[in-house]
Amino acid sequence: MLEGPSYLVSRELPSSCEHESKWIYNTFRVIELSNRKRPLEDGEGISLRKSSKSLDVAEREETMQGLHDLSLSQADQSDNQHYNDDQSDASSLIHQIGRDNTINCLLCCSRSDYGLIASLNRNFRSIIRSGELYRLRRQMGITEHWVYFSCNLLEWEAFDPICLRWMHLPRMTSNECFMWSDKESLAVGAELLVFGKEITSHVIYKYSILTNSWSLGKEMSEPRCLFGSASLGEIAIVAGGCDPEGNILSSVELYNSDTGMWVTLPNMNKARKMCSGVFMDGKFYVIGGIGVGNPNLLTCGEVYDLETMTWHEIPNMFPAHNDEAGATETPATAKAPPLLAVVKNELYAAYYVEKEVRKYDKERNLWVTVGSLPERAVSMNGWGLAFRACGDQLIVIGGPRALGGGIIEVNAWTPDEGPPQWSLLASKHSGSFVYNCAVMGC
Repeated sequence: MLEGPSYLVSRELPSSCEHESKWIYNTFRVIELSNRKRPLEDGEGISLRKSSKSLDVAEREETMQGLHDLSLSQADQSDNQHYNDDQSDASSLIHQIGRDNTINCLLCCSRSDYGLIASLNRNFRSIIRSGELYRLRRQMGITEHWVYFSCNLLEWEAFDPICLRWMHLPRMTSNECFMWSDKESLAVGAELLVFGKEITSHVIYKYSILTNSWSLGKEMSEPRCLFGSASLGEIAIVAGGCDPEGNILSSVELYNSDTGMWVTLPNMNKARKMCSGVFMDGKFYVIGGIGVGNPNLLTCGEVYDLETMTWHEIPNMFPAHNDEAGATETPATAKAPPLLAVVKNELYAAYYVEKEVRKYDKERNLWVTVGSLPERAVSMNGWGLAFRACGDQLIVIGGPRALGGGIIEVNAWTPDEGPPQWSLLASKHSGSFVYNCAVMGC
């Protein structure tokens, strides 16, 4: 984010050179602020989340006012000097300071401001919608994480844990068959993918934060449901699941959001459905699930090395859950896939029966209890509860259910050496059953 005072020009400027002085002053202030927070030269990893927390609403408004003043100044100059149309294209942006300095300023802004910045004029709108800023942010390690979730069929909301804002996405347009089908979701790059089934085939709906709209995405080479998945930057991997005939798959595919294409990867050692996937230490892990010819949950995991393009099986990586004492044993197909999340390359799991959070010990291949889940986090055999990594935090989304509705709560904890100390970030009246949830970092 840009910091410092507003770029508004003092009225003491001589009237005879007011426009020129205003451009010089605005240019000086933006370059000064850009250099103060420039991420492009040092190559340092920047935690935008930490810097954003130190900025209050007034500072963000001053930043936006400054950009607005500069865009108006540019428009005034174009009007007064009769600039040609080709000099107002997206390559100029704020032409008083040049394109590169303008880009540097925008990179330091919070992504929550991009919608307002895009409304300044068509040049800003063009650069925001092109996706160039998000690609540069990814290269520089500038990442903000938003949580996307659905508590009502075909309706999605986003939550910004930095500004603590709720946002409604446009309603999905699909038929009733898709609405009532089992759905999976993942966020990759600047896209949210929702997988489901229409009358005769599996389909993928894609939401783009660049256009704030839904569209049909490109189908996988081998359509499937009930798969494990995870994303890393602009790529995502889906593994296993069931094909349209109900056969359990061992096949794996990689999606690249920059190209919009699917690529087939080597098969896993074991076919499995209702499994979970995570990225950890730059490798893709598939954990749990149900195999072929065995109604019980698989306890082994598998890890895929993207460099060697090989799979390695990890025996007994995820022991089966224990059912509640005195309760009838729940069939494996009625249980949710493992609730997993990775923070700083450490793997955590939510054990919903015991209401515990456990951490995976890589060296000893076992799980260690670190503390409890939030008190009001409830689920139905693990369904309806979201457990996700959100930057350096673990996020739990869910809440108590009641007649006539419920309350959705967002709890967060930054893992450390001690037991979880959950903070309630926000709550609202809504459906308390989370159908799908994904975290987008860009």
